[in-house]
Amino acid sequence: MEPDLPFEFIIPGTPLSLQASGYSKETWKAHVAQCARSALPEGSWLLTDPLSITIYIFPDGQLAGDVDNRVKPILDGMNRCVYDDDALVERIVVQKFEPEKVFVFGSPSARLSEALDAAKPVTYIRITKDLHEELA
Repeated sequence: MEPDLPFEFIIPGTPLSLQASGYSKETWKAHVAQCARSALPEGSWLLTDPLSITIYIFPDGQLAGDVDNRVKPILDGMNRCVYDDDALVERIVVQKFEPEKVFVFGSPSARLSEALDAAKPVTYIRITKDLHEELA
């Protein structure tokens, strides 16, 4: 069975950058995969259709470096766990929400609300087949 979409999950921690050590990136990708597997329904199979992914990063302070460098290790962690191939990802929305910058979500999903209330740092992931979805 294919997981219901949108599929959302939370990753405790701050995403690593592409510039991190090889070992650190592999550890982070394994952490992403473990968090995704924990949220996936038992017996679900890999998604095989074009996908849109939203990544919201909630650091515990100012996020050093470029936010775009944090995307690839997240996507790689979901490869062969959530979707068959990261080439299926046609749209990515990524945003960081540093503590000193106030942002209000109009009607957050239950999982996004969980991320907003969680101890920081935390990363929220939403996967959907809707390539035109607007979230905030």
